[in-house]
Amino acid sequence: MSTYKNLIGKDVNFLTTDPDNAQAEGQIWYNSTSSFFKDLIISEAWSSTGPLGSGRYALASGTGGTVDSGIAVFGRKAGPAVNSTEEWNGSGWSTGGDGNTARYASAKFGTQTAAVAAGGKVTVPSVSNVEEYNGTSWSEETDYPSQARQYLSGFGILTAGVICGGHDSTTYYGLTDEYDGTNWTTGGALNNVRSTMGTTGILTAGLTFGGQTPSLTATAEEYNGTSWTESGNMSTARSNLAGSGTQDAALAYGGLTPPSTTQTESYNGSTWSTSPATLATATGRNSSVGSGASTGLSFGGNPPGTTVTEEYNRSVNVVTPAVWSTGGAMVTLRKDNNVGGAGTKSAGVAFGGEPNSNKTENYDGTSWSEDNNMVSGREALMGCGISTAALAFGGSNPASTASTLSEEYNGTSWSEGNDLNTGRAAGAGAGTQTAGLALMGGNGSPLNVQAESYDGTSWTSAPGTASVGRKQLAAAGTQTAGVGFAGYIPGTGFTNATEEFDGTNFSAGGTLITAKRTLAGCGTQTAALAFTGQDGLPPSGPNSVTTELYNGTNWSTAPSLVTANNKSGGTGTTSDALGFGGYVPNAAELTGETTALNIKTITTS
Repeated sequence: MSTYKNLIGKDVNFLTTDPDNAQAEGQIWYNSTSSFFKDLIISEAWSSTGPLGSGRYALASGTGGTVDSGIAVFGRKAGPAVNSTEEWNGSGWSTGGDGNTARYASAKFGTQTAAVAAGGKVTVPSVSNVEEYNGTSWSEETDYPSQARQYLSGFGILTAGVICGGHDSTTYYGLTDEYDGTNWTTGGALNNVRSTMGTTGILTAGLTFGGQTPSLTATAEEYNGTSWTESGNMSTARSNLAGSGTQDAALAYGGLTPPSTTQTESYNGSTWSTSPATLATATGRNSSVGSGASTGLSFGGNPPGTTVTEEYNRSVNVVTPAVWSTGGAMVTLRKDNNVGGAGTKSAGVAFGGEPNSNKTENYDGTSWSEDNNMVSGREALMGCGISTAALAFGGSNPASTASTLSEEYNGTSWSEGNDLNTGRAAGAGAGTQTAGLALMGGNGSPLNVQAESYDGTSWTSAPGTASVGRKQLAAAGTQTAGVGFAGYIPGTGFTNATEEFDGTNFSAGGTLITAKRTLAGCGTQTAALAFTGQDGLPPSGPNSVTTELYNGTNWSTAPSLVTANNKSGGTGTTSDALGFGGYVPNAAELTGETTALNIKTITTS
């Protein structure tokens, strides 16, 4: 009789704590603390992640990067086709260069910095034009020579790519076209004409699956660079699906059966099997990126167009995505950009706010409690620091007057300090109690374009000036590495501009995806978070649920809040943030992504 050591090559380890790395995969150990045998197993799961910046469906179909670096190309909203591109960085989407021809139902292949989009539909006619993307902009290239068509799909890289299938009007095609980065040649025809199918792989090892003929089909075919060969059928016939992986290790997900489905199937090179992992949101007409059967990314789909993005992982780790949750309700609800704030998610302090409040409340990660009032009640004030050493400055009381007042908080009570040099309201603050930073704001026009720095005793005006004065913005960072973003420019409206401050001068940073004002912010100059606010044009723009993340260069999407809010305050970090005040009584708490080994207890049941 074989023993565990004979079969596996190792003894059963006796451990007081469970292992903390993936080397335990396939092993059994005895945890002497819990008195149980345990092992580490592979799990499969989809998890929600940063949404598309713009909801759409019928995006370009096919490969287009990896789960760490991909693109979303073209597509359609409720009405017309769009020419926009978004770039994926592994956690969120940022704005890329616009294409030359707006279209939907096209094919794509390549990488984020070397991609191709071909064919599709503009309005009524199908097109055969081709564009290449270099990571920044699109250029028109040689049209593919075969029939112009829509709902075709692609796979491969820029210098060795393939487009196949598609339809035009009532005619379905089995056409295959190959691209070498300059010229197109005719490849082998599909055995089964079809459109709206999934594809993945490379020129010499491609795979297509599902689609419609016009009937739904479950057929899969493999391409060797010359001809197609039929392979095993999918478990469920469907069209308008997405996929990722390689010819012998692929995934297919979403699609129309109809209706839209959450089903995921995996392919091992010959047969398909239904995965226990299902999409959280049923979707069809979605798109994808991904290079292996252990990873995948589904985004968009479902007319009139969704922003939902989900990531697939097959590993020994269980990934819990970053998510906003609802925290405790404030004792006294107040608003105005911004309620002053400082501290962390588990030790925060909120002060002031509309209407001319002098209230102070402390947050312990669960509930709010009132503390001693500020010396002077104000709204539209700024704040920074920690819960036991906070700084409040500026604001207005009455609303027509920008205040120069500055106050310090020691965790219990407030004391008045030296005034700002210039009164400012609805500006933004960053830094600490002994190294504070005041950005923008003011009252009336023109608004402040100079920053002021606080050394724990007095305020000093910086010599550099911002490009334009604005108010109702947010900020993050430190006194010598600060960043101010979004806001309102009188006579212009909402802005998505970002400016970085080095302690002396301002410089332009990346623009937000969505222009907004009266938002909240937190973090550092190279890892900032922008959330809530008003993202429509005045006077009736809605409260916002969107969150954006800044890496010091670009803004990308991040998980949305549970409840839309506006005129709230914010503090914390990009993985541990707290939002409070505004129009919503309850705090908003952000918890960053976590990864843990999928350890299971072995039982006899």
